[in-house]
Amino acid sequence: GDGEIFENYYRKQRRKQARLVLQPQSSMHETVEGYRRYFSQIVGFFVVEDHILHVTQGLVTRTYTDELWNMALSKIIAVLRTHSSYCSDPDLVLELKNLIVVFADTLQGYGFPVNRLFDLLFEIRDQYNETLLKKWSGLFRDIFEADNYSPIPVANEEEYKIVISKFPFQDPELDKQSFPKKLPMSQSVPQIYIQVKEFIYASLKFSESLHRSSTEIDDMLRKSTNLLLTRTLSSCLQNLIKKPHIGLTELVQIIINTTHLEQACKYLEDFISNITNISQVTVHTARLYGLSTFKDARHAAEGEIYTKLNQKIDEFIQIADYDWTMSESDGRASGYLMDLINFLRSTFQVFTHLPGKVAQTACMSACQHLSMSLMQMLLDNELKQISMGAIQQFNLDVIQCELFASSEPVPGFQGDTLQLAFIDLRQVRHYTAEGQLKEYYSVYLTASSQSVKFGRRNPHACFLVVQRMKDSSKKNNIFAPFRKNDRDKQKLIETVVKQLRSLVNGMSQHT
Repeated sequence: GDGEIFENYYRKQRRKQARLVLQPQSSMHETVEGYRRYFSQIVGFFVVEDHILHVTQGLVTRTYTDELWNMALSKIIAVLRTHSSYCSDPDLVLELKNLIVVFADTLQGYGFPVNRLFDLLFEIRDQYNETLLKKWSGLFRDIFEADNYSPIPVANEEEYKIVISKFPFQDPELDKQSFPKKLPMSQSVPQIYIQVKEFIYASLKFSESLHRSSTEIDDMLRKSTNLLLTRTLSSCLQNLIKKPHIGLTELVQIIINTTHLEQACKYLEDFISNITNISQVTVHTARLYGLSTFKDARHAAEGEIYTKLNQKIDEFIQIADYDWTMSESDGRASGYLMDLINFLRSTFQVFTHLPGKVAQTACMSACQHLSMSLMQMLLDNELKQISMGAIQQFNLDVIQCELFASSEPVPGFQGDTLQLAFIDLRQVRHYTAEGQLKEYYSVYLTASSQSVKFGRRNPHACFLVVQRMKDSSKKNNIFAPFRKNDRDKQKLIETVVKQLRSLVNGMSQHT
């Protein structure tokens, strides 16, 4: 009777007290002390229940305490899941993890099942990794911001050893050189490598005391490191490449840097294996995907090099100021074009450290863009007349482009591959040069085998240019009817225009 009433009253009151104990402060997630107070209250409550279970007869039972604990555990997990999600400080998340482990181990010692708490820790581990990734994103950005994107100078053996103690670098050829010398990568490379290792250590801290096997911990570390490389570092590299202040020299250095970081990935694999004592050979372990991160970054940097080169060429082209009515040329190439070629020559010297294919592609892309830009200038719809002097001046510039292409600004091109970038301009130059029109007419336009001597041609471009030369010649030579030479030249130009028009029309009908 009375005993049963008291038992029911006691249990009802304790359930109410449990709900109060399980209710957290709204600001609990802000400090580790908030979590510590919360766990202390709960431990105190259940230690009392366990004590009463063992020293009284029938007031509480194991069934009752288990039921009360299961109710409390669901509430605790919901509270921790919510509050931990507010936390952006990895150090605080790590302290929370340590408190949860102590809390779980303590209550397990009193016979309460705590497996669900360790399951929760795996969720919080993902949250911890997210906070780490955000923190390291800032660290990577700062490193890239502070880098000067120049090869690391080392004055003596001591300085050299300091660098290679931070970053795994070997180059037998460089070893043969005397000091002072320069390492190919810039300062950000060893710093990034160090920070990746620091991240692995930080990630490992959460895995400690989780009662997991070395294999599972090894797998966790590799997965979190993969996220760091493929998401965080990759994003930082892609953003860096797109920054306006990153010029051609910096892009070249970034390509070199990513090559060395890619090569260092195998050392990071070994680093993780040494920590966990899990051999990569005997156990199927997750690989690091840094290779794709650095390949993608290199590809983006290469694309940016091609874009920036073309933009720079456009800047030079914009200051070109041809006088299309000039009576005779200056006798030398235009200043803007010589400046442009000097710029390209010095730029391609910087490319000597790049993989051959990248340097060749950049060089070919630049020459093709320059050729196309010059041709567009010549064929501009606004341009109605071109004097013989103007075409001579233009042709002097084209000759300089051809000389540049034949000077092998970047090694590795087969034969005249690079010169082919200017083939259309060369043919316009050839067929508009004074003294060549007659040959053009007699050999190309009237020959039965039109492709034997001149190979590839652009008759449409030739037609437009010669047409404009005809209009200019007509307008400027008001005394031409009285001079046989001028009269013959005018007649030849008109004949060539007529033949070119019929050729162009014929080609358009066939397409």
